[in-house]
Amino acid sequence: MKKIFTSILIIGLAAQSCTKVNENVYDKYASKEFYASPKGADVALANVYSQVGGNWNGVGYAGADNGWYDLNSFSSDEQVIPHRRTGDWQLDFAQLYQRQWLPSFGIISNTWNWLYKSVYTANLAVDLLETSKADPAKIAEARVLRAFFYYLLIDDFGNVPFYTDNNITVDKLPQVDRKTVYDFIVKELTENVDKLSETKGGVYYGRFNKWAGYALLSKVYLNAEVYTGTPKWTECLAACNKIAEGGFSLHPGGANAASPLGYQYYELFGDKNPTDETILSIYTTVDIVSRNILSIRSFNGPNFNAVYGFSGWNGSIIPQEYYERYDNNDIRKKQFLIGAQPGGVNYTAEVSSLDDPGAFPDEGVRDTKFVPALPMNGGGASNDFPIYRYADIMLMQAECNVRLGNAGAAKPFVDAVRQRAGLGALGANPTLTDIYNERGFELNWEGHRRQDMIRFNTFTLAHGFVPAVGDFRKLFPIPTSALNTNTNLKQNPGYN
Repeated sequence: MKKIFTSILIIGLAAQSCTKVNENVYDKYASKEFYASPKGADVALANVYSQVGGNWNGVGYAGADNGWYDLNSFSSDEQVIPHRRTGDWQLDFAQLYQRQWLPSFGIISNTWNWLYKSVYTANLAVDLLETSKADPAKIAEARVLRAFFYYLLIDDFGNVPFYTDNNITVDKLPQVDRKTVYDFIVKELTENVDKLSETKGGVYYGRFNKWAGYALLSKVYLNAEVYTGTPKWTECLAACNKIAEGGFSLHPGGANAASPLGYQYYELFGDKNPTDETILSIYTTVDIVSRNILSIRSFNGPNFNAVYGFSGWNGSIIPQEYYERYDNNDIRKKQFLIGAQPGGVNYTAEVSSLDDPGAFPDEGVRDTKFVPALPMNGGGASNDFPIYRYADIMLMQAECNVRLGNAGAAKPFVDAVRQRAGLGALGANPTLTDIYNERGFELNWEGHRRQDMIRFNTFTLAHGFVPAVGDFRKLFPIPTSALNTNTNLKQNPGYN
């Protein structure tokens, strides 16, 4: 029997490499015996999950900077990091917001590299677990993880390199059209989601269980018309309805002095995301597993230091027009900081410039949705990050019903989300505009906005400092570094 040296594999890919593996050696096992065991299967999966948490150099789904979260959030209308007149912050954050990105942007390259490193690790896990005849549920989990990464790739880049076998060099990877990868994702999910565990929380906190698998499938169907030209509203609604079988509910939102910002609602974004509503989270303990920089990056330095004892980064702000859409009675407006604050700062809604010459230090509304959780330091906090939660699913159910001509069935879902936020029920059945707006109020800073704007056909419209742009901006360009490495790749239209 073939022997391998293994413990938790630490897989290192050089930029644009798909085949180089660095391995730390700790103990010796028979490969099939080890990966067939519960411990071995979890080791293979842990290596894939380690790619999801956010960290430096653009690694991860959310939590640190210059990666997937920033690419998808700063290209929407919900947040921006202006260049400051003090010389702080690179211009590419503001340029993302203004739809001025280029194939050479580091944030685009970081996202591409992270996703393909993640596909590589998922391919490896699938191979190890299938070869070892491991628990079918663990094999299914690895396949669902791989589908998750490919879903993020086609959402951002359209036609992408596609492979499921790591025995290929990066320069030979074939570029496949978006629909082909979409079909692969749907097949993988429909064949594997029901094999996943139904356990909520515990060892499945932060892992794909059955309900998280259906949440992913529902997202894929929700955006099917964007990806393939053919809507799948009925299929999306059915997937959302499966999640409802998991016993989820909206977390309470009412006033509570012991809760962050004085409301139970903000417990959803704290040290541990409550599992009554949260379907899939990124587990975070700063400097150990991932990190969450979202609030510390928003506060001005003296303000954050006065409240939390560390210097804030004076970065992310809420655009004035986005902030002003919130009703004053909406408890979700409590996340925003404006006016005089501890530390002698005075945040203004108005911003004079994003790039040339840039904003003054106190310009821009700040966001503290993720009230920093301990342990924390100047490099981030320990707030877990909700990838999927039930409020999102309810608004998806509402959207599908409206698009299928049944607005009456949509109203209870929208009303429940609004009423949890301290607002009244809608006076009439919801329109698509109502749902789009409610998604913006409820899910800001959670990584969904760019996708929503594209689906609702607002992404290319002018707003604030942003001019109207061509439809080609609905996709990001394939990075220059990837094109240089693999001459088989064709750049997305509009970027040549």
